[in-house]
Amino acid sequence: MAPIMTAQELNDFLDLVFEQVADDFHVDAVGEDTITMRLLTSDKHLRPGGTISGPSMFGLADVAAYVVTLAHIGPKALAVTTNCSIDFMRKPEAGVPLIAEARLLKLGKQLSVTDVLLFSEGMEAPVARASLTYAIPPKSMG
Repeated sequence: MAPIMTAQELNDFLDLVFEQVADDFHVDAVGEDTITMRLLTSDKHLRPGGTISGPSMFGLADVAAYVVTLAHIGPKALAVTTNCSIDFMRKPEAGVPLIAEARLLKLGKQLSVTDVLLFSEGMEAPVARASLTYAIPPKSMG
């Protein structure tokens, strides 16, 4: 399914609707059923031991699933997470961006299902994998 929003439109939407975290995330590319985006990591994303925290990794996976859904349904701020399962597999590198590659697996009228792989920039093997389901608001809601 072809996306209806570009990477720039998605970045602008995040800046407008989620200004409190807009500086943390950046959408790099939008594909047919995919998006690539990054978490611009800083000290606030680290946990003791010098690794990126689980909540920060979850946040990127969640935002990536949200963004790939919006890329295909348009700017619906009220789309919400209804389910998430995440596997933490490797220690991410501190001090480099965390990259999300999200693939929209199913887009229905009420739900979208997305698979997200997270990578430390420069690493080939994923550091985490997540599966997320989003509830899509009715057309009368935004």
